[in-house]
Amino acid sequence: MTTIHRVPGPGLLLAGRYRLQSRIGDGGMGSVWLAKDELLNRDVAVKRIVALDDIPEANAEPIREKALREGRIAAKLTHHNAVAVDDVALDDGTPWLVMEYVPSRSVAQILHTVGTLGAVDAAQIGAQVAAAMTVAHESGIIHRDVKPGNILVASTGPDAGTVKLTDFGIAHLKDDDVHLDDELISGTPAYFAPEVARGAVPAEPSDVYSLGATIYTMVEGGPPFGADDDTTALLDKVARAQIRPPQQAGPVEDVLLAMLTPSPAKRPTMAQVRDQLAAVAATATRTTPDRVLAGKIRRADGAVPVWALATPQAPRMNTGSFRRSYVPAPPPSAHPMTAGTFAAHQSPPKTSVWQRHATLIASGAIAAALFIVLIVLLLL
Repeated sequence: MTTIHRVPGPGLLLAGRYRLQSRIGDGGMGSVWLAKDELLNRDVAVKRIVALDDIPEANAEPIREKALREGRIAAKLTHHNAVAVDDVALDDGTPWLVMEYVPSRSVAQILHTVGTLGAVDAAQIGAQVAAAMTVAHESGIIHRDVKPGNILVASTGPDAGTVKLTDFGIAHLKDDDVHLDDELISGTPAYFAPEVARGAVPAEPSDVYSLGATIYTMVEGGPPFGADDDTTALLDKVARAQIRPPQQAGPVEDVLLAMLTPSPAKRPTMAQVRDQLAAVAATATRTTPDRVLAGKIRRADGAVPVWALATPQAPRMNTGSFRRSYVPAPPPSAHPMTAGTFAAHQSPPKTSVWQRHATLIASGAIAAALFIVLIVLLLL
């Protein structure tokens, strides 16, 4: 027997507590929604961990348990650069992650707008993600899906410029018994480490490689193995570990190439990546590595970069310096010439017979009156 679950939509109440308001993003297993926690009266983000539609209940139960376990793993991580997981809600048999709501844009969305980021900006983002992942690794948590779409940059209010790593929904504990043949989600192939593409279980060095591929994408405009709709072909490229040499990495090139080393054993640890990227960013922004890790994305002058803020509206016309009057265009004419040319060449208007007769009578009356005046003058 299969179960048909409720379709998410505005107004739906999850687990008797979380009221869906609007869709704010899309994840690997479904949409991410802004919701109101009606118990605590606050905004949260909720995401379905796994879809169980049309799956026989006998098969759904172990999947559900696995998803709940992975959700609880995500809730173990506490770091200011990681989106907090507050709850794992079970609604109508479907598990949902309940997370901190961060008004933001993902790095993927930012790159879609600006194309690439500067090496120093990428170093700041990478350092803060690495800081969160260092704590995760120390807790035995492997993320498995670090990519531009899972890195958020707060775009409004006092938190603008704050970096948050999200989507720990497929994370697992290092000591878990993981079998790839029953994995629900295995990550995003374009950001896989070569060993994962060859079938190895993701581990800490795999996360390091995925973060390296993400930084590469920020500065180069695309992942190190390119993009390919053919997943098999892309996995083959990743497995061979032959990246396209970076051209715009600048001061992050050395640490980036170290992160993208084909051999997992030769890659730096996440803590080493954090420190090296923070040092690069601190030098360029004239601050300290500690401030890079504790603060928001900044330019050298201390301001938050424009690309990190909410998408600006189109600039308004400066009416003080632009004084030319607006003259409406004339309505189109049915004549093949333009309206102005047609007005200059058209024939004079025709008059009716009655109009011509009236004109003649008036002319005659005027002439008769003048004649009478002339006779009177002669007789005087």
